[in-house]
Amino acid sequence: MTSVNNFQVFLFVYKYQVLYAIYNIMVGRHITYRERALSLIRARGIVRARDFKAAGIPLVYLKRLTDAGDLIRLGRGLYQDPVRVGEDIAHNLAEAARLVPHGVISLVSALRQHDLTTQLPHAVWMTIPHAARTPNVKGLPLEFVRATGQALSAGVEHVHIEGVDVPIYCVAKTVADCFKHRRHVGEDVAIEALRDALQQRKTTPSELMTFAAIDRVTRRMEPLIKAMQ
Repeated sequence: MTSVNNFQVFLFVYKYQVLYAIYNIMVGRHITYRERALSLIRARGIVRARDFKAAGIPLVYLKRLTDAGDLIRLGRGLYQDPVRVGEDIAHNLAEAARLVPHGVISLVSALRQHDLTTQLPHAVWMTIPHAARTPNVKGLPLEFVRATGQALSAGVEHVHIEGVDVPIYCVAKTVADCFKHRRHVGEDVAIEALRDALQQRKTTPSELMTFAAIDRVTRRMEPLIKAMQ
């Protein structure tokens, strides 16, 4: 074999090895990004597009994984593991917690989660900081009330819904909030929630009075609490 032929064979083998190496790199990246995306979903339950971007996952992979059925697009920039979609009756609370990370589930939505009302809220109620901008969310009905200081931060619990850590007000704070915002939810709803919370022993008069003071509805709630004991 001539030296020219040897060189051509060498060149062909070299090109093949380079192309094979590039292919392996691309496949490796694809697997890495896919696994990272799925791990993120499993860890957080519902994830926003900005979460993928922060994790260094190119957004093009979201479409690829969605097209492949590995992810479900819940709404604009919001994704979930298809296995967990609709897993919990309170799915909307998990979605709201991801869309409005600075909000807390409150009022009728919190009453529903605490089994203190039979009402089905038309939207997810959330309390947000007084100075926060009203979130522009499409696809999920949301209602907002505002608070500051202890009225915002006190009584926050966390529940896990479809893998999402959801902040929600405790029973006593929720009842007090319903009295504070009775024009929004109706005073009959607030009174019913108070009665049921006491009868079911989900809170105590002392806890209720603590949050009534924080919400400045002591004069409204105290006579009712005494009458129901």
